[in-house]
Order: sequence, then C-alpha cells, then structure tokens
Amino acid sequence: MRIQLEEKIKNKSAQITVIGLGYVGLPLAIELARAGFCVQGIDTDNDRVNNVKTGIPYILDVDAREAKKIVEDEKLRPTTDFRRLNKADIIIICVPTPLKRKRQPNINYIKSAVRQIKKHLHRGQLIILESTTYPGTTDEVILPALESTGLKCGEDFYLVFSPERIDPGNEKFPLKKIPKVVGGVTIESARLFKLLYKNIIDKIVVVSSPRAAETVKLLENTFRLINIGLVNELSMMCHKMDLDIWEIIDAAKTKPFGFMPFYPGPGVGGHCIPKDPLYLYWKANLHGFKSRFIKLASDLNSSMPAYVVERLKAILPLKEARILILGATYKKDVKDLRQSPALEIIELLKKDGFKVFYSDPLIPYLDFSNLARLKSTPLNEETLSEMDCAVITAEHSAFDYDFILQNSRKIFDTRNVYKGIKNDKIARL
Repeated sequence: MRIQLEEKIKNKSAQITVIGLGYVGLPLAIELARAGFCVQGIDTDNDRVNNVKTGIPYILDVDAREAKKIVEDEKLRPTTDFRRLNKADIIIICVPTPLKRKRQPNINYIKSAVRQIKKHLHRGQLIILESTTYPGTTDEVILPALESTGLKCGEDFYLVFSPERIDPGNEKFPLKKIPKVVGGVTIESARLFKLLYKNIIDKIVVVSSPRAAETVKLLENTFRLINIGLVNELSMMCHKMDLDIWEIIDAAKTKPFGFMPFYPGPGVGGHCIPKDPLYLYWKANLHGFKSRFIKLASDLNSSMPAYVVERLKAILPLKEARILILGATYKKDVKDLRQSPALEIIELLKKDGFKVFYSDPLIPYLDFSNLARLKSTPLNEETLSEMDCAVITAEHSAFDYDFILQNSRKIFDTRNVYKGIKNDKIARL
C-alpha cells in the first residue's frame, strides 16, 4: 500500500482532501492545487465554501482571482460533503482548536473530523493533522479512533502530525519558505509526508514522534507569549519610572548576540499565541507539573487591555470622554478579529461610561454580544476634532498618521507609530 501511495504522490495522481478552509486550510489547499494535485476542500460553513467557489476573498494570504481560476479548472473542489473522503488518498485536518472555559483545550473539531474520516478510512490513506494541539493528541486520540476500524497504522494507513506555522500577512515568509516540522506515528508515515510536502515547502524537518512535533509548535508560541509578557511588564515598570521602553528596546537590540527584541502592545491577539501555550500548560498539569512562566505570562498579557483603559483614565479624567479606537484587528493590515485586544478595550471603555467609536479600513462593523453593533467611523478632520483621544491599537498602513496627529486633541499610541516624535499630544504605552 505504501509503494502505491508513493507512486501516486510522485505522479501527482493522489487525491487530497483538506478539512477546514480557514487561515491554514485554504492557503494549503491552493498551494497543493498549484503544485498539480487534485484537491477537495471540505468545510462545514456553507458560506465559506461558496466564497471559495465564487472567488470572494476572506483570507489575506490568498489571491482571490487565482483561487477562483483553480476552482474553475477543478483543481480545487470546495464542498460541505464529507462523503468525498471516500475517494481521498491523503486527508489533511486543518480545523480550529479553541479553548474551553477555565482555559482547557477544546479539540472537539478535531474529534469531529476524525469521526468523519473513520467512516471512510480505507487502506493506503495518509492522514495528516495540522491543527495545533496538546502533546499526545495524535497517538492518544486519533490513532486509537482510526485503529478501532480494524486497520493498522503503518500497514494499512499512515498518520502524522505537522503543525501549521502560517503568519498571516507576512509576505517575507509565505508558506513555501517556512520549514515544515513533522512527526510520524511510523517512519513510513513521515516519509510519505515528506514526499508530498516537498512539492510545496522548501525544507522538511522530521522529528522523532507526533508528540515531539506537537510540542515544537507549543514551544514556539510559548516562547513568544513569555517574551511579550516580559516586555509588557517592563513597559509598565518603565512608565512608573518615567523611562521610554521603546528607546530602551532599540538600544538593547544593537547588541549583535544574546538579545532578541520584543515589543509591548495593548494585548496579545490572534488564534495562536493567547491559546497555544495554555494547551501545553494544561497537559503539563496532568503530569503533575505547573508551568509558572506560562501562567504568569498569560495572565499578564490578558491584563493589558485593562491596563490601557487605566492609562486612558489618567490621560482623560472626563468620565464621558469621546474616544476613537484606531484599528479593531489584532494585527497590522490583517483582517482578523480573533482575540483582538481592541475589542476588549472597547467593551471596558463602554462599561466605564466612555463614548467609544472606532475606525478600521478592514472591518466595516463590529458585533458585540452585550453591546449594540458599531460601525467604522470615517477617519476625517471632523471626526478627529470631535474626539477627546484617538487610541492606536492596530497600526494599519492605510492610516495617515500625520493627518491623525494634526487633527487630534490627544493620542494614546500603543504601537509606537510616532517613534522619535516629541509632541504633547502623544502619550505612549
């Protein structure tokens, strides 16, 4: 069975199915289709499937026109029908892995995908999990579920874990340029994965097991969480000591070794950094080990929106001040609201009685569960002159920062866009 699958991969006749057409799955499906494979894309969201079919963009890193052409050429076939798994030679799982309450992992989307795969599992298939998860998910959850069919991993089917490493909006490191880590349940599983992915990735790094590969991704984002937490704490400390944290970081990074710059901000957003380290924290806790660094950094970063609000209260003693939030997304130039600190800042300000508005060229409106819908405010002279303070929470390239400075009464800059500019209007994080 392995030799037959190898031949299918080599001659690109292998049928590939990607489950989940989000920020990870859709770019991956398009790259595989571009490489010459026939790809099925399955998603439970009918609107998302229709958007892929019609070329409506919803992922920044995907060229909508190219995606539409690939669909029209039937190299990528989006669907909501899981019965298509029956013809798949290779199945790639790219589904969300959020947190439950009390910061516990939620792998229900993975389990749901595996239940569908199990119905259609047959000899000669390669199953790949890319969704970020805790160490042990592949061999403790997925492997037993698939082998309960009577098929044996390494003989009848093959199973690997390879963490996604996509950085949305990063043009310097597209999918092809990011080395791919993989751990196979068997050596043959990892070899098959490498044979496939070398068509779209420049470098494949094979580790000893799925558990090792699962932990690699968690280490990467835990490293970032902790260092961001450290610099956020230093930012608070420097404010108390009347020091400029941005100046200090810039000077420290002139050291050619032993230092890597991280920068403070209004909080940590996105799908990965706020969540992934807590998967590791939870798993370690099951083994009787409490990671103090992860918990501390997570708590500190989670407190940053509240810290921003407290700083604003000191800057604007007026209880009903009018505040304009500039940038609703969690990241510069990325149309993504997941875990965006700006959203929490808006809610906290509203709760404290401030009149809050926002402007974001990427997000036309915001829906809150406990607040009325907000519509993005046009960024013009009249708007800025009416505001008591403009708060920069996402430094979008579309913003005219000179214009904002000229027409604002006060600015709270959480992203250091006014680096090196001394002006009484500007307060920095």
